[in-house]
Formats: sequence, C-alpha cells, structure tokens
Amino acid sequence: MRAIVQHDVGGPEVLGLEELPVPEPLPTEVRVRVIAAGVNPVDWKTRSGGGMAPVLGRPPFTVGWDVAGIVDAVGPGVTRFAVGDPVYGMPWFPRQAAAYAEFVTAPSRHFARRPAGLEECEAAGLPLAGLTAWQCLVDIGGVEPGQRVLVHAAAGGVGHLAVQIAKSRGAYVIGTASAGKHALLAELGVDEPVDYRGQRFEEVVEPVDLVYDLIGGDTALRSLDLLRPDGLMICLPSAAAADAMAAARERGVRATGMLVEPDGDGLTELAALVDTGRLRVLVAETFPLERAADAHRMGEQGRTAGKIVLTV
Repeated sequence: MRAIVQHDVGGPEVLGLEELPVPEPLPTEVRVRVIAAGVNPVDWKTRSGGGMAPVLGRPPFTVGWDVAGIVDAVGPGVTRFAVGDPVYGMPWFPRQAAAYAEFVTAPSRHFARRPAGLEECEAAGLPLAGLTAWQCLVDIGGVEPGQRVLVHAAAGGVGHLAVQIAKSRGAYVIGTASAGKHALLAELGVDEPVDYRGQRFEEVVEPVDLVYDLIGGDTALRSLDLLRPDGLMICLPSAAAADAMAAARERGVRATGMLVEPDGDGLTELAALVDTGRLRVLVAETFPLERAADAHRMGEQGRTAGKIVLTV
C-alpha cells in the first residue's frame, strides 16, 4: 500500500510517499480502506518533533489520525461492522494510527458508521476536531440551554464544529474571528460575532458561563475576566492549559485543559447531529495523498476556515 512516511522530524519536506505492507486486523480490529484522511494541527506539530512525537518515538513513523473509508476486513470478535460498511473514526490517538495511508487497522470501537449526510472528504475532517469539541463542550463543560458560550477561533477546524455543537445544546454563542469570516459565523449560528483584530473581546462581551479557548497565551488569560463565578474555561492547545489553569486558581475561577480520546459513542452522537441537519463540516481544501507536504504547508499558515483533507 502507499503511505506517507517520515524518517526524520522537520519541515514538510520530510514527508515522503513509500510502499508498505498492508496491515492485517487483529482480534476485535477492523481494516479500513482509507478514502480520505483529515489533516490537523497535531499532525504538523508531531511531524516537526512536537505534538505526539514523544508518544510515537523516533522516526520512521506515519502521522494522521482522521479516517473515512470502507471496512475492508474484520478480525475475530468484531460485531459492530461488516466488510463494505462506510465508517469514520479517530483510531489509536495519541498512539500511531498512520492515517496517511491506503489502509488502517484499529479496534472496531474506534470507529462509527459514516453519517449519510457527509461525503468521505467531509467525514474525514470530522473525527478529531469533532470529538475534541464534543468532549470539551458536552462531557466536560456540560453545556445547557440558555448558557452563554464564548468560542475563540470560531471559524477554524475545531471552532466551527464547536459553535454548531453548542448551538445544538441550546446555548447562546459568541464567536471570535476576523471580520471577513463573520458572514460564515452567522451561517454556523453564532449569535454574537466579535472581530478580535478590531476589538478587545473582553471589553465588548458580557460575562459567560463557558469559554472555549482554542488559541492560548494572552487570549486565554484575558478570557478569565469574562467568566461568571461558577463558569469554566476549557483551554486548548494542551500546552497552553497549565498557564491558564494557574492564572485561574489565582483569580478563584475554574479552567482546565483536555486531550481528545478515541470515542465510538461520541462519533455516533456527531453523526446524529449531521443526519438531523444540525452539524456540517467545512472543507477548506483537499490534496491528494502524495501532496501531504503541501497540505501541511497550508495548515501551518494558520488562516484556514474549516478543515484540510487528503484524498487517498
């Protein structure tokens, strides 16, 4: 099978196309023929030696965790899927899933049936970002109807999904993004868009129940001033959470970080939102597998609205 392999950490140029043996599923595992693979910030951070590189160990390794495809083989004990089923998932995270390849094997419960309302490229952009948003807002934040939720980077890969998930829970959503993306925010359901370039959000936003910070640094620290006494800030990326949590303790408010986990049940919940028209996935750009390096270059610019996807 074709796969993207890197033999050293570094820039996008370390990503190369190679031929590898097709993996065989172990008991309770499925083999998925990958049709599309999502590209996430953790991918290029890991490629360059950060992110999950300490978990994966020294190269060679293959990055990527988002998968959409067709079940190609099932191992003993699998009852959830049969050969031919369309699935999507985020297998093995944070261990190596090697999603930038033509085939992936993983436990069947790391996958769910692909939503009927999504094409493969859209489905490949949903698992990691969608589960990150779902686990933060629903499992940790417990968002309820009428609560005020502030989402930073609301037009980004995780942010645009978080907005829709919060709205599906009945929240009033404030979203920060550049002015040029406010029309998109309105389409996603944002009730109150804020231009972070032209305004200091903490001066124009009323207190909120939950801050979902996808930027970190100074943005996280300034956001603490907006929390209601019983509010919560969930801060990503995880590297920024420690500083935010320390500052929150000093101010007597709550803040936490998180790391997304494989979650077949969460994927099923996301699929239900898609199939009822309450969640859609924005795909900013697609690249063929052999141009994975170009996909990383685009992602590292940090200006993408929606997701970048590899077609396999």
